[in-house]
Amino acid sequence: MTSSSAEFDIIVYGASGFTGRLVAEYLAAKYGGGDLKWAIAGRDLDKLASVREAIGAPRDLPLIAADAENPASLRTMAGRTASVLSTVGPYQLYGSGLVAACAASGTDYLDLCGEPIWMRQMIDAHEAEARRSGARIVFSCGYDSLPFELGVFFLQQAAKQRFGSSVARVKGRVRKMKGTFSGGTAASMKAIFAAAANDPSLLPKLRDPFVLTPGFEGPKQPPGNKPLFDEDLGVWVAPFVMANINTRNVHRSNFLLGFPYGKDFVYDEMVVAGPKETGEATAKAIIAANNKLGAQGGPKPGEGPSKEERENGHYDLLFLGIGSDGRQLKAVVTGDRDPGYGSTSKMIAECAICLRSDAADIAGGFWTPGAAMKEALIKRLVDRAGLTFGVEP
Repeated sequence: MTSSSAEFDIIVYGASGFTGRLVAEYLAAKYGGGDLKWAIAGRDLDKLASVREAIGAPRDLPLIAADAENPASLRTMAGRTASVLSTVGPYQLYGSGLVAACAASGTDYLDLCGEPIWMRQMIDAHEAEARRSGARIVFSCGYDSLPFELGVFFLQQAAKQRFGSSVARVKGRVRKMKGTFSGGTAASMKAIFAAAANDPSLLPKLRDPFVLTPGFEGPKQPPGNKPLFDEDLGVWVAPFVMANINTRNVHRSNFLLGFPYGKDFVYDEMVVAGPKETGEATAKAIIAANNKLGAQGGPKPGEGPSKEERENGHYDLLFLGIGSDGRQLKAVVTGDRDPGYGSTSKMIAECAICLRSDAADIAGGFWTPGAAMKEALIKRLVDRAGLTFGVEP
């Protein structure tokens, strides 16, 4: 990794939180003995010191005080580093000041955001300044939405090789997933629903599959809001709770790359429930579970599964591409940890490293990780973060 002229290459902001601590632990284990100049940041220096000791980081790893309620501290932090990796959400509540600071100072920014309305607000407010300053603002570098965005990209690359062109229809299907959604994801969902309840004018944007493609409105997309029988796969499928953000990021990636999937591209995501009557019943049970995710009593920010639970988690994602002539192609993405914590912490850390080392020529502006880093990021995730990408017979 090429170090920058800044004091730090990466600052992990929110390192005393559950996910932020996992990111810091990963960086300490994988890059702590190298040339990476990094630090951890948060509101409470005592808590950061405890994290530093607990993760086995060097005693001289710098600790930085920064608070979302103190804009000056965010500007100071952004001015000291080449990039900030933020795990402090919900981002619509705690992220706006940091994005503004990074866009102004030319500092790269990465997060785990799954909040499309806030993301569009940030794009509208700071795109011009980020382009001027050279800041690369990269949202959604965790399970939402990296495996899905890159899964579609990988499928389309394979389709070009096999069919000679991309495919205009892709189905994303979650075949297996063991693990919990993070407390941050649940908190973000609650914040999104609360914002829409307080301001009904946000509802059309929440429902718009092209909310992240300013100036472009594509074809009608499948709603994905009720169980259905997937004729191509011969199974029942159910709504996927993260489709609302993942589909938006996939369309934005297509938009940023100049529409390599076509301007008529159609994409949806569902969970595979199974065949016949059993599959239909399972699909209904999945809906019930989805409804509980944002309810009271769910996981809270700062809480999470044990190390054993994280390491025993996994996921298997299928991407079915359908050509205009009916030919089909299947790509599969798998992860070796639970999606919301174990895999997510590795993915965002590797995104930050990749952005510094393999994407120096990417211009300032608001990016999806896949559109910015493409094959280089896939290779890094396969080599280091426990993901696989392949074509299925």
